[in-house]
Amino acid sequence: MTFKDLNLPKTLQKAIDDLGFETPTPIQVKALPVIASGRDVIGISQTGTGKTFAYLLPILKNWTFQNTNAPRVLILVPTRELVVQVVEEVDKLTKYMSIKAVGIYGGTNINPQRAAVSEGVDVLVGTPGRTLDLALDGILRFDNLQKLVIDEFDEMLTLGFKTQVTTLLTMMKRKRQNILFSATMTEDVDDVIDDYFEFPEEVSLAPSGTPLESIEQIAFYLPNFLTKLNLLNHLLKDEALKRVLVFTNNKKLVEFIHESVSENFPNEFDILHANKSQNYRLNALRSFQNHEIRGIITTDVMSRGLDIIDISHVINLDLPIHNQQYMHRIGRTGRADKLGVAISMITPKEEEQFIEIQLMMAKDLPYTDLPKVLIEEKLLEFEKDKPKVLIKTNTINEGGKAFHEKKDKNKKINLGGPGKRKPPKQTGNRAQKKKKNG
Repeated sequence: MTFKDLNLPKTLQKAIDDLGFETPTPIQVKALPVIASGRDVIGISQTGTGKTFAYLLPILKNWTFQNTNAPRVLILVPTRELVVQVVEEVDKLTKYMSIKAVGIYGGTNINPQRAAVSEGVDVLVGTPGRTLDLALDGILRFDNLQKLVIDEFDEMLTLGFKTQVTTLLTMMKRKRQNILFSATMTEDVDDVIDDYFEFPEEVSLAPSGTPLESIEQIAFYLPNFLTKLNLLNHLLKDEALKRVLVFTNNKKLVEFIHESVSENFPNEFDILHANKSQNYRLNALRSFQNHEIRGIITTDVMSRGLDIIDISHVINLDLPIHNQQYMHRIGRTGRADKLGVAISMITPKEEEQFIEIQLMMAKDLPYTDLPKVLIEEKLLEFEKDKPKVLIKTNTINEGGKAFHEKKDKNKKINLGGPGKRKPPKQTGNRAQKKKKNG
């Protein structure tokens, strides 16, 4: 099947032709008629399968002009980078259509976003927090909202946005189409669907947790993090690792890894994590997309949604905090029917979690023999076992008391009665007055 078989409007088909796309992905083929029907939809699809176009194409296929400045489509996504990307995708597809898309996200001045929404918007793309801010301010209204898209919903829940999303849902009128896309299904996802969706139809490309067959997964067993760094620098000598994402869980470790890699591969890698400014993050992504740098060292902020083509290798320097996140990390490669490689480095402390991940995928991943790299003995602070803190408590002595007896010199005898105590020494005016009267 080609895009021309989908009977898209000429303006939309022409934009797709300009992009050079000929064949839709399976999730796009399956989702288009269901979403176009106007029913509530739950899309279950792995990262890298074309989910963004899967909901944009049917929405834009049925687009008709309406005289309104309020958004008719709201797309909620978990990260700032994904807001920027989805707006760019809308702009590409609406090249020959009169549709205005606006992106809103936190971490930047809210006033220009207030102005952009006030001037009028057709398709609004936003993170839950900033969208709620503008709605509570009264700048953003949902009176004319026809379609709500919640993309990467499981990631929103992981990032703690459930309250913002459910609050926004209560502010909207019930008569709308709900479209939810998620790579995994959890109880929290099910709860929101049960409360706010009307008899949704599920469009599923693959069971939750199933790895993409186009990704070769390799695992190494190493004693510690410094040995991982040695292996990383060794692997990067291979020119086959031409477009690389390196994942770790800690922002400080991102900087530490970048410092090590830059000694051997100067100016070839950049970093990206939540503490970096919005401009820095966007510039780093732009440099990577334009092939100006070889790779990015990052946290899980890069594991979801972002559509960066031709990533040859994903390297997990440590396993993610949540097992499901492993799928999203490796899903950055092997996209658009291309082959990719995912490399994971496992220490003894991560071995049990790695077994859980293999069980989740129903896939056995034996360890690969280590190449000749220096095996370090030193452990970094976060790898060391923290000493147990002993809290002293009062013990019961032989007499059955909960306290030890005081030493003799600390014992005081209460003779009883005020007559047995010396009167307090009086000073100042009161003492002088008593002396004068006496």
